[in-house]
Amino acid sequence: MPRFFIEADLNVDTTVELTETVFHHWVKVLRAQTGETATFFNGQGGEYEVTLTDVAKKSASVAVTAFNPANRTPAFTALLGQVMSKGDRMDYAIQKAVELGVSEIQLLTSERCEMRLKYDRDQKKLDHWQGIAIAACEQCGLNVVPKILAPISLDKWLASKLPDTKLVLAPNKDQTDVLANATPNIALLIGPEGGLSEAEIESANQAGFINWCIGERVLRTETAPVVALSILNYRIINNFI
Repeated sequence: MPRFFIEADLNVDTTVELTETVFHHWVKVLRAQTGETATFFNGQGGEYEVTLTDVAKKSASVAVTAFNPANRTPAFTALLGQVMSKGDRMDYAIQKAVELGVSEIQLLTSERCEMRLKYDRDQKKLDHWQGIAIAACEQCGLNVVPKILAPISLDKWLASKLPDTKLVLAPNKDQTDVLANATPNIALLIGPEGGLSEAEIESANQAGFINWCIGERVLRTETAPVVALSILNYRIINNFI
């Protein structure tokens, strides 16, 4: 059954008109016909089963028939601070982080950051990344869409209120089992393609971040959140945190 995010109020035993985005994808691209069913979610929790009841040339509507309260969120809350990178790397990092259950992504700039958003292009790019998060939720079954927050400087983020457990991916740094005393509420900092500078890692340490070195290899900036969040999922599932 296809899944769609829709910006609309959803309640059982009501009729809802499709938004332009859902109409295009479901009716125009997938060629849905009257009587077909789908799952809708609006990011406010849970999901709804709907049946396509009316299809016109440029519009369509559904009957909302059932509600499922499941959100499929992980048993931990992860706030990802991700220094921005160019091109598909940022798209990939956001997509996979959402699939792996990140609760929020704070975009960051740093000394070696590859990109800076420019005025009128800012919102267009942010909308693009939020759309990637929505599409990832549609695919993986999450019903609460993580927010992609407008970029701020690394220093400003480090000075903000963050979870008690704070981890910075820092290759080649000596460390013990950083997850041994971790709480289920975690802030995860990942640097740009060139890595965080020594001064930035030191600033993170002073803000309470613990260095986390995952193995002997240096991971790419878009790979790092995938590996880190996969480890967190595994540790939580097996009650190691």
